[in-house]
Amino acid sequence: MNSEGKRLTLVAAVARNRAIGLDGRMPWHLPAELRHFKATTLGKPVVMGRRTFESIGKALPGRQNIVVTRDARYVAPGCETAASLPQALRLAQGDEVMVIGGGQLYAEALPMAGRMVLTVVDCEPRADTWFPAFDTSEWRVSSRRHVAADADNAHAFEVIEYLRD
Repeated sequence: MNSEGKRLTLVAAVARNRAIGLDGRMPWHLPAELRHFKATTLGKPVVMGRRTFESIGKALPGRQNIVVTRDARYVAPGCETAASLPQALRLAQGDEVMVIGGGQLYAEALPMAGRMVLTVVDCEPRADTWFPAFDTSEWRVSSRRHVAADADNAHAFEVIEYLRD
């Protein structure tokens, strides 16, 4: 729980080397992972940084979208904007808030998070954006599920749910 009394969950697709982005895009396209992301976040408020919003290109349907930006004039169609993560948490409606990127926002939210749903992609791509390192002794694995590579998904991945001890 954070100071707003809401459960904070980080949701990310992360390569084995912690890479999450390159040139404003994810370094892979995995339709099965995108379906998992939608199922995990649907109906819940999602908080993202401005660059993550711009990489997605639009508000995610079926979710309250909150974009964190220092630019008070920034307009994100279909989204609310917040000047900080604490302000975004105050705007979020619901008991659980999903932080969906990017790297700076994950790093800021990690100390407050009680849950992480990480898709660990079986690759080590070049990247310019990284998921923050975390101390595994502070977390326990609640569930894990392996998804094999196939014709539509070039890389295998594992969905791991962590809960903070």
